[in-house]
Amino acid sequence: MKFVNLLFWLLWRIWFYIVLASIIMLLFPLLIISILKEEWYPFFFRLAQLWAWGILYAMGFYPKIVREQEFKKGESYMLIANHTSMTDVMLMLIIAKNPFVFVGKKELSKIPLFGFFYKRTCILVDRDSPKSRMEVYQRAQKRLNQGLSICIFPEGLVPEDESVILADFKDGAFRLAIEHQIPIVPMTFYDNKKRFSYTFFSGSPGIMRAKVHEFIPTAGFTVDDKKAIRDKAWDVIYKELNKENN
Repeated sequence: MKFVNLLFWLLWRIWFYIVLASIIMLLFPLLIISILKEEWYPFFFRLAQLWAWGILYAMGFYPKIVREQEFKKGESYMLIANHTSMTDVMLMLIIAKNPFVFVGKKELSKIPLFGFFYKRTCILVDRDSPKSRMEVYQRAQKRLNQGLSICIFPEGLVPEDESVILADFKDGAFRLAIEHQIPIVPMTFYDNKKRFSYTFFSGSPGIMRAKVHEFIPTAGFTVDDKKAIRDKAWDVIYKELNKENN
């Protein structure tokens, strides 16, 4: 039985990358057109949403989303969530209704095919480089000025210890949100670690639940309030995850 389980997980993980690449190839002509001009990014975003839906359903993941507050069309937001799985990217894409840009680690740009579009549409960060972090900040400001939203997983990296419920948040997302006076949208992803963690021989198809919590306003706040807002966002997600685990 153990051998059968290991074989299932191996084939299932391989299937994930096959599906990921196949949908990109299917959409390739449209994806290429969509990245030719920066102002065409919303079109690229809709294609990315199709890609995300395709992967989740092909893997047997069925999103179930609870919303305490709805997005307003044309508004910019700072989207944040706990980060435990590669599927966090796909789930975020189908939850958000307004086009947003990911801030993500540059290492993902090395993934064949996926990386080609990733480095041309996302804001890449080298976490070991202070210069890179400053450039990320400037590019994010530019995107917000264009009316887009930004998505940052504020833990920075997926915790190596999977027993960690929620790692400490870094400041970048909250500083940007305050400076642009845009709401922060905290989200809890309940099942992504269980469904498809970074532990290779693990996971299973099933329901993938998420909650969009009430937005945290930043209007009227200053950078001096950054820590209080960051801690408030952390508390919202931690309490939800902790409640789930108890």
